[in-house]
Amino acid sequence: MSAAPPGLDSQRGTRNKVARSILDHGPSTAAALAERLDLTPAAVRRHLDALLAEGLVEAREQRPRGERRGRGRPAKVFALTDCGRDTFYQEYDRLAVEALDWIARLAGGGSAGADAVAVFARARLADAAARYARRVDDAGPGGRVQALAEALSADGYAATARTAPAPTGRSAAGPARPGGPRVTGEQLCQHHCPVAHVAERFPQLCEAETELFSHLLGTHVQRLATIAHGDGVCTTYVPPAVRSGAPPPARPPAPRGDGAPGPHRDHQQDHDATDH
Repeated sequence: MSAAPPGLDSQRGTRNKVARSILDHGPSTAAALAERLDLTPAAVRRHLDALLAEGLVEAREQRPRGERRGRGRPAKVFALTDCGRDTFYQEYDRLAVEALDWIARLAGGGSAGADAVAVFARARLADAAARYARRVDDAGPGGRVQALAEALSADGYAATARTAPAPTGRSAAGPARPGGPRVTGEQLCQHHCPVAHVAERFPQLCEAETELFSHLLGTHVQRLATIAHGDGVCTTYVPPAVRSGAPPPARPPAPRGDGAPGPHRDHQQDHDATDH
């Protein structure tokens, strides 16, 4: 086998850093990538062209939310494709799907099978729930969402937290009144999901995670988007009630011994009711 051309390994390493930056920060412009990675815009475009040719990223036109349509074209952003995400920690999707299919069939299929998968989805988060609860409980008022994001990032979810207005038509207490003040809360964004492809088939995984967030933060949360649903980032809105300083429960309800799942809260339906 002939030796690789000089500089090829370096080029591939930088290209992987570009892809990883998109994974960690979500869809990004070439200028943002250049600044983030301390590269020239020309170098970033060269690597993006290669990633586009390999089918690992795709280009989109994206106008910032709330910006009125005016002159000029929207900024072009680059996002990972399913193939690009496959290069990051998703080698065992088929095995996971087969295992969950087996659990559902063993429970009798239908609604009983779906309930059994839901029980498993909660159980698999039990260890993480205890670890996340310690991080969240140690954070001061106003820092709980950031603490949860850091805990999720440590587990490979590339999570960030930022302030954000309430979704249109909703407030922390429910539907907003017409003309009323816009409530500001926080968005928890997960730029990577190790089980995204499995969750396409079994949404119980997303529902259990959303339920966990609600219990950890001690407030209703609203799932706005998921990678499994075809969005670029898993996004969860957390209303400002979480900043009040009230201690959240340590962990979500445990599955009942008869195999039936614990109670579900209405935040699981918010995802379907929200436009993406």
